Formats: sequence, C-alpha cells, structure tokens
Amino acid sequence: MDKPENIFINRELSWLDFDSRVLALAKEKNVPLCERIKFAAIFGSNMDEFFMVRVGSLYDQTLLKTNKTDNVTHMTAAEQIAAITPRVAELQAKCDKYFAHLVQALEAQGYKKVDFTKLGKQQEHFWKEYFHRELLPLLSPQIVDQRHPFPFLYNKQIYYIAQLRSKNDGVGYGIVPVNPQFERVLFIRDGDATCYAFVEEVIAHFAASIFSASTVQKQCLFRVTRNADITVDEGMMDHDIDFRDVMSELLKKRRKLSAVRLQFWPDAPQDIAHFLRDKLDVPAARCYTQTSPLDTGCLFKLAGRIGSDGNHADLFYPAAKPMQAPAGYDLYTEVRKHDVLLAYPYQSIRPFIRMLLRAANDPDVVSIKMTLYRMAADSQIVNALIAAAENGKEVVAMVELRARFDEQNNIDWSKQLQDAGCTVFYGFDDYKVHSKLTLITSRVNGKYRYLTQIGTGNYNEKTSELYTDLSFITTRQEIGEEASAVFNNMALQRLTGDVSTMLVAPLHFKSVLLEEMDRQIARAMQGKPAGIILKNNSINDPQIIDKISQASCAGVRVDMIVRGICCVRAGVPGRTENVHIRSLVGRYLEHSRIYCFGSGEDMRIYIASGDFLTRNTERRVEVGVRIDDTKIAQKLRDILDLQLRDTVNAREMQPDGSYVKVKPLPGQPPVDSQMAMFGYFTNGFEMQPDPVRKVVRPAPGKTPAARQQPATRRTTSLRPARSLLGFFGRGKK
Repeated sequence: MDKPENIFINRELSWLDFDSRVLALAKEKNVPLCERIKFAAIFGSNMDEFFMVRVGSLYDQTLLKTNKTDNVTHMTAAEQIAAITPRVAELQAKCDKYFAHLVQALEAQGYKKVDFTKLGKQQEHFWKEYFHRELLPLLSPQIVDQRHPFPFLYNKQIYYIAQLRSKNDGVGYGIVPVNPQFERVLFIRDGDATCYAFVEEVIAHFAASIFSASTVQKQCLFRVTRNADITVDEGMMDHDIDFRDVMSELLKKRRKLSAVRLQFWPDAPQDIAHFLRDKLDVPAARCYTQTSPLDTGCLFKLAGRIGSDGNHADLFYPAAKPMQAPAGYDLYTEVRKHDVLLAYPYQSIRPFIRMLLRAANDPDVVSIKMTLYRMAADSQIVNALIAAAENGKEVVAMVELRARFDEQNNIDWSKQLQDAGCTVFYGFDDYKVHSKLTLITSRVNGKYRYLTQIGTGNYNEKTSELYTDLSFITTRQEIGEEASAVFNNMALQRLTGDVSTMLVAPLHFKSVLLEEMDRQIARAMQGKPAGIILKNNSINDPQIIDKISQASCAGVRVDMIVRGICCVRAGVPGRTENVHIRSLVGRYLEHSRIYCFGSGEDMRIYIASGDFLTRNTERRVEVGVRIDDTKIAQKLRDILDLQLRDTVNAREMQPDGSYVKVKPLPGQPPVDSQMAMFGYFTNGFEMQPDPVRKVVRPAPGKTPAARQQPATRRTTSLRPARSLLGFFGRGKK
C-alpha cells in the first residue's frame, strides 16, 4: 500500500513563498510603477524581519544540545536553515532583476539613476564636490589591523569597506559607516531629467580618497543583519524590577546579538568576504551579493519624492481614502440601537475615536478598559484614554510590551497612560496578549451597562488605512459580561475559559472552532450541505490542519483565504482534495480573520484577533466573537464570497504547494475584491430610529440567562442591504 502523501509545508519555506508573492507585484504590469517600487521595498523589509526573527531563532536553536524540530515537517533548525538559504538567494536574484527593470521604467518617466561607473567630467566634479562638502565631514572612518580591533557593526546599517596595503606591504582594512542621518536618496536636476543617487554609492565612489596613507586594493559596500529574537525570561528573574525597565534593557541587548546575514554590493571581493565572515561568524551560505540597494527601504523615499513632484498620478494607485461617516452619525448613540460592523480601510476609524471621546465625557460612564498591542506614534486613541482618566473615569489599559519592534513605542505610551492616572498592567508572564478588546461600562439607574468592541486589528490610526480589518461593536449585555470577565482574569494572570459567545484563547478558541468543523463533518456524513470558509493571515497548527483534512475526506468543501504562512497543501488526493487555498496580496494588507461554518439559516460565523498559528491558538490570549446579528453575519459572508471570486489579487495554491495567479474567465471582467469593497460599504454607516434589532440563533451548549428571553430588537435598516455582486467588475487596477 502506498504511503499517504504528505500534506504539510515547512513554516519558514511557506513564509518565503509569501514574500515571493509580494515581490511578484514589483513586476506586475497592471500595478502602477511607483507602487511596484514600494512592493520591492516591502519585500526587502520583510526579508530583514525574516532574518532577524525567524532565522535568528533557528540560529539560536542550533546552539542548543537538544535537536528540536518544527511541529509539522519535523525538520531540525539546521535543516531549515539549509533549505532557507538557497531560496533566499533565488529571491534576491529576482529582486535584482526586477529592480533593474524598475530603473529603466523610471528613466522613461524622466527619473534617471546616476551610474557612478559612467560619470562625465562635469558630473564627476559635481559629485566629488558634494561628497567633500556634505558627506565627508560626517564620516567616521576606522582602520582595522594588528593594532586596531574590529569595531562593532550595527544591525541593518550600511558600511563601506576597503582592503588597504600600506608602504611596508602590511594589509589592513578601512571601514566607513554610512551615517544613518544622511538622506538615502539624493536628487538633482540635469537638463530636463531628474537624477537620483543612493548616498552609499556616492560614498563608495569617493571613499578611497579618505585613506591617503594607504593604497585601496579592493572595496565594496556591505550590510549586517543581526538576530533580534530576544526573550524576557532572564530579565524577569527579579520580580521587583519594573517590566518596562526589563524590556528597555533587552532592547539594548537586541542591538548586539549575533549576525545572521551579510549582504554585499555590488559584489564581494573574496578577501573582504572571507575577512567579514570570519569576524562576524557568518557562513558563506548566508552571504548574499546583490545589485539592488542593500536597504530597499530607501525605495519608499524614492517613490515618495516622485509623488511629491506632482503630475505623476498615473504612477500611483488612484486615491482611495477611508469613507467618512455622514453628518450627524454618532457611533456612541447608534450602537445602542443595533450592532455595528466597521470595515477598515474602507470606513474611517474616526467614529470609533469619537465614541471613545464621548465615553470620556459621559457622566454615566464609570470605566473604559482596552487592550493595546500596536499603537500609532501619535495615537489619538491613547489620548482619548488619557482624557477619560483626566475626567475621573477609571481607565484600565492592558499594554503588551512584547509587541515585536514596537516595544519602545509601547513603553513610552504606558508611561504616559500611567502618568495620566490610568491603571496599566502588562498581561501574562507566559502568554502574549494579542487581543483587540475594548469595554466601556456605564451605570444607569443603578444598573451596569456594557458597550463592547472586538476587532481583528490593532488600535492604530495609521494601519487602519493600510490593513483590511473588522471592528464589531455591540451593547449586548452577555457579550459585555464575558468581556468584563476577560479583563478581570487578565489583570489577575488567569486564563478565561468560561464563555459562550466569545472566543478566548488559549482555553476557548481552538476547541470551539474544531467543534464547528466537527458539525460540518457530521452534516456531510449525513448527506446534508456542509462547507467551511477560513480567512486569516497564517496557519500551521497541526490539530487544525488534521481537522481540515478530516473535513475534506468527509466531503466537506473547505475554502481557505490565507495571506501568508500556510503549512497545509491543497488538493492532495485522499487528504485535502476538497481543500481550496488562495492568497490575496494587493494594495492593502489582508489582516482580518473570519471563520465561517455552513450557510443559510445554519451558518455560524466568527471574527477574531487570532490566526491558526500554534502561537496564537496555544500561547497567546486572543479574542473573537460569534456574530449572531443576521445582517452583519451576511455582510461577512458576502465579503468572503467576493474574495473567493477575486481575479486581480488572488493566487491559488497547487497540490505541490506552489501558487498560480488567478485570471478572469474568457469574457469576464476582472474582480478586484479590495477595491469593490469601497462600493459595498458606500452606505456602511447605517443610522436607525430608536426601536432596535433582535438577535437570532441561540448559542450552542449552555445559554446565558440574558439570552433565554425572546429577543425584541429589530434588524430593519433605513437603507436596503447592498449586494457585493454589483461591484465585482469595479475597481480594476
């Protein structure tokens, strides 16, 4: 008997496949030129984080005596690194190729890249003068030889290095840091064209003149990427220390962790490469030569400058700002009439901020509680909490200081909240709090009333215009009571498991969704209609993958919309042949999590903050909620149905784990689900008269007392529900 085909994909290789899909948009002809430049920049930024976090973690594991393996493909850390390195080299070669095409396309638009190997006499004079006047005074060259030690090299900083030979035939090296305060992209006018140059290339061209006492033999630019996978365990040995102080010390430590990657531009002379590899202890397999910029983040500045020049609207996506609520719309009042769903970036986050400000000034409000994971640098949301505290409200903020790469921002905000009189706590020792939960408690006629918000994305005004996320707001008392219990348990370092309508990881999240899958499996076994739609960012939880395989084998159609890491293969005969997986990568970053089971009257649908990564299901505090309002539930289902018909941003997984771009059928218009959503939510800020809606479909299992009485609120809207079908062909890129 043949051995069953493996359905699992390694997490790290799956992540690289995702970044490959991002990079592919840098060559898409239907994507505007400057947006293609931005996708190349995003690819590089993603790759930086991949090495700092994922490869850094794997490197640490190789230093341990235990031979730990990943939880789905059982590859050791060394085996995973060995598989990663050639794939990264392949992607970097593609990035270099696409960058060369972008440079050519920009030149056709009047933006010419300076080629320092082909400077004319006048250009040589101009740039030499610029180097000596603007750059040289701020350069800090260092000599490395027998008398001068090798310096510490900072994470993600670019350096110039030259091999030097002195008069007595001694060999040394000169290293010049490219000051991060320099403008990375320099612009000059040359006739009718605008020329641009990367500052590190200017330095590389003229830096040899710095070392006048030596002869420069060979030279290049390079960049170091360091491990950033810090842990708080060792810092928490003394419980009298403020957790903020612990995190501040660990952030300092992060800057000095081991090097995990070396990048060279434009090539790496063998002597120099060997010297740096030896000093930084980086193997040759993790040294990469490239012709695109060492730090592609500078490409954001390039695109931004072109945008500021004006008259280049065709090089960018058409303007699409979040829709503002109509005059007179008051979310704080409206949610008391009916449950509300806000969809970012199609709708503005401002009504939510105004709701917080209204609560801060409402004499009936006694407390506002919120989980804070990632916040904007100038957060209006945090300022609203501060205003509430200054107005005498009890404000409780659960600030997760371990939000990777946002730690310092969260430390700073936590201090401001505490100084304003807010109660601040930091969650669990063993579980990161990734929840998106707000609870506003009022006291009216001697009784407590709750207003609860549960979301899929962070309370961040900036990302609310870039990420697709959902925000559900309700005054249903049973949900408020459960949210209150969640906050109280978090403050007391207790996990929450006794809930009915909400999902709360790790005790009452995965188990509920597995039960929902079991119901669909049972329906299929009985010959009844059954279906599952799962939309999230990532999946690698082996229990969930096994259950998806069971559902497929039982005849349940499983549609999955997974943007990033996906460790299950679709369409494997006898294992996942009824599983269909697609990834949407486009103008906006797909970030919402929607889990749908069944259809029609039997449909149950959830939104949540958590993905199907084991870290989310077992090692984080995540929250979600079952949507029992029929109108909102249908709206979520419409969103899923639209994304399953996308032919602009979608790529479908093949049985071998590769992805193929989805194209419209002959004669059919392209379907851009992201842009079509603007049409769907045109009238999304619904305003209803005072009589309010009823709630349907009791929860499975135990039923809270508040749900045992017949519901009396109504779902009628002043405007008819809009169908997504009318927008399938709109918003073509």
